[in-house]
Amino acid sequence: QVRLVESGGGLVEPGGSVTLSCTASGRSFSNYAGGWFRQAPGKEREFVATISSSRPNRYYAQWVKGRFTISRDNAKNTVYLQMNSLKPDDTAVYYCASGRPGPQVVETGAYDSWGQGTQVTVSS
Repeated sequence: QVRLVESGGGLVEPGGSVTLSCTASGRSFSNYAGGWFRQAPGKEREFVATISSSRPNRYYAQWVKGRFTISRDNAKNTVYLQMNSLKPDDTAVYYCASGRPGPQVVETGAYDSWGQGTQVTVSS
């Protein structure tokens, strides 16, 4: 059974930074891609970033514009999302996902395992 546990969310001031962590059990990120999605109130879940199981290759949503960095620590079986220059519009529940999405990295249906989500609130 695969379990993904996110941590690191909280209240952040505009312009601030936060790093989210996603630790997996029952699956290795060295064999499966790790991704981050987010969902704001009243909106659909949207793709943020993904990192492949090999090389690794990283892919970001266009709106990220260099503010976020996804990384992976195989020894800890953890995927991270470092978020900088945060804006109030970044307020959302951030979800970790894992799977083998192939070319459909932005599609929620391409990932077969999800965490419970962690809230990030950007506000002064």
